[in-house]
Amino acid sequence: MKKIRVLIAKPGLDGHDRGALVIAQALRDHGMEVIYTGLRQSPVQIAQAAIQEDVDVIGLSSLSGAHKTLFPKVIEVLKERDAGDIPVVGGGVIPEEDIPLLLEKGVNKIFTSGSSTEALAVYIKQLINPDAFKAEGPNKISHIGVAVETIDKVLPFYTDTLGLELEGVETVESEAVKVAFLKIGESRFELLEPLNETSPIQKFIEKKGEGIHHIALDVDDVENRLKRFKSQRIPLINEEAKQGAHNSRIAFLHPKAANGVLFELCQQQEGSDS
Repeated sequence: MKKIRVLIAKPGLDGHDRGALVIAQALRDHGMEVIYTGLRQSPVQIAQAAIQEDVDVIGLSSLSGAHKTLFPKVIEVLKERDAGDIPVVGGGVIPEEDIPLLLEKGVNKIFTSGSSTEALAVYIKQLINPDAFKAEGPNKISHIGVAVETIDKVLPFYTDTLGLELEGVETVESEAVKVAFLKIGESRFELLEPLNETSPIQKFIEKKGEGIHHIALDVDDVENRLKRFKSQRIPLINEEAKQGAHNSRIAFLHPKAANGVLFELCQQQEGSDS
């Protein structure tokens, strides 16, 4: 397979390139060919180098605060030279409020300072070889799991006060939990009652009390998701999917992957609306 060619560039007067060099080496470690143009490159120089080197992707790095001007200018020059099909990704010190503008101007994706080089490498691979890497996002919030000591005690609030309909109750032996399902729009609340002292829900209640336990995301292929997250070194509780309620296939990301939020991936049984 042809190697992906990436041009890494530092537009403008930014005089620091340590981060760009780290990114260049990380992409090389992922088997890509990387051309680094050096410091203080103009948009015209960057676009010209990308065309001459016949690259697949341009990566722009900026620490100087001039990204709102320089990144769109690179895209503008590429279009002027009939090379507007070369995707451009950006990174560096970029405030979150500037990201929508950059995306609107044609930047494919912005990686903020907290992003990993693994995430960048995987994104580039997905961008260039979409058939080999499924990059679509989750379909919806499948459900929000709420840890409760007893379902009977809290159920009236959901059915009488909120006016939600109880769809059913199921026991999931593998998790030592009893689950009550209450539908709201295309999603659900799941009330999670521990069956015994070994239940993860019981341990959660002992540590944090009753409340929101996790957010479940509906996905089409949980195994593919796990494979992608493992390649990005995202911390996981489950490296392989397991059986969940309604014959679903589920897996949990580690809370430290999302600043303390426990996310579940949930692939529903084919033909099920659960």
